[in-house]
Amino acid sequence: MGLSPELSIDELMRQLTPPPEFASARFENYRPDPNFTSQQAALDQAKQFVTRDRKVFGKGSGAPGIYLDGGFGVGKTHLLASIWHGFSGTKAFGSFLEYTSLVGYLGFAKAIKLFAKYQLICIDEFELDDPGDTMIMSRFLKELEQAGVRFAATSNTPPNALGQGRFAAEDFKREIQGLGERFLMISVDGEDYRHRDSEAESNNLEPRELKDWVSYQEDVYVDDFSQLLTHLATLHPTKFRALVKHAGAIAIKDIYQLQDQVPALRFVAFIDRMYEQQIPLRTSGTVPATQVFSKTMIEGGYRKKYLRAISRIGALCELY
Repeated sequence: MGLSPELSIDELMRQLTPPPEFASARFENYRPDPNFTSQQAALDQAKQFVTRDRKVFGKGSGAPGIYLDGGFGVGKTHLLASIWHGFSGTKAFGSFLEYTSLVGYLGFAKAIKLFAKYQLICIDEFELDDPGDTMIMSRFLKELEQAGVRFAATSNTPPNALGQGRFAAEDFKREIQGLGERFLMISVDGEDYRHRDSEAESNNLEPRELKDWVSYQEDVYVDDFSQLLTHLATLHPTKFRALVKHAGAIAIKDIYQLQDQVPALRFVAFIDRMYEQQIPLRTSGTVPATQVFSKTMIEGGYRKKYLRAISRIGALCELY
C-alpha cells in the first residue's frame, strides 16, 4: 500500500463527517432495547440536546455538551451520528484520535482558530488512557467552549470494564479538569447487539488461500506487514483515512506479534480507519491478526485501545 495521500487543510477538515456505516443514522432509525430503559432515555436526551438552546439544556446554565457512556454495541455512535445529522449549524464528527492527530498536525493555535468556526463538535470514543492527549483535549475543549462551541461525545468503555462500575464518566469529569462537570452524563446500558467479542480470534490463511481470496476481490490492496508498518510511519495519522478510502479489501502478509508500542498504536489507528470504511481483511503469518499485540501491551496503559482493535480486527476478518 505504497500510497502517500496529499491532503490540504480544507480536505482534512472535510473528512470530519460520520463514517459510511453511520451515514444514514438518524434518531428515527435508532431502536432502543426495551429491556434497557436507559437507551430510550439517551435517545430522548440526545434529541433535546439538538433542539434546545444551550442555556436551558442540562444541569444549570450554559451546559456545553452531552456525554454518552456505555459499552460496545449499545448504539452510542448511532446516537452521536444522529446528533450530527440533526444539528443544523456548522459541525464536525471524528474520533478522539482524529482530533488529537489534527491538533498535533495543525498546531494548537491553528486548530483552535479553525474549530472555533464550528457550532458543534462530535467526538467518538473519548479516550482517557493517554495523559498527554487528555490534557490536550481538555485545553482544546475549554478554549472552544469559550468561543460558544457545543460538544457531544461518547466513551470507550470496553465490555470487561462494565462490572467495575461506570468509571468512564467519572474519569471524564475529573480528567478534563472541571469542564466535564458541565456535560450532561448519560449512561447507555445494554448488550452488544453485534455480539462482538473483545477477545475475538481470527484465522490466518495459508499463502495460497490468501492469494485465492485476493483474486476474488475488487480494488484489493496486498501488503507485507513490515512494509505496511514502515509506510504508516511515514504518514501522519490524519492521512490514514484517505489511505484506505478507495480500498475494496486489504490483505496483509506475514503478520507477527508486535513488541513496540509505537508501531502497535499506529496499527490501531489504521484498523480504526479500516473499520469505519468496513473494509474486509485477510492475513497470513506467524500469529493470527487478533494476536498481533503482545500480552504486555494488552495488560498495559493502552489496554482499551488494543481491546477495541482486536474486536474490530475480528469483525473485519469476517467480512466478505
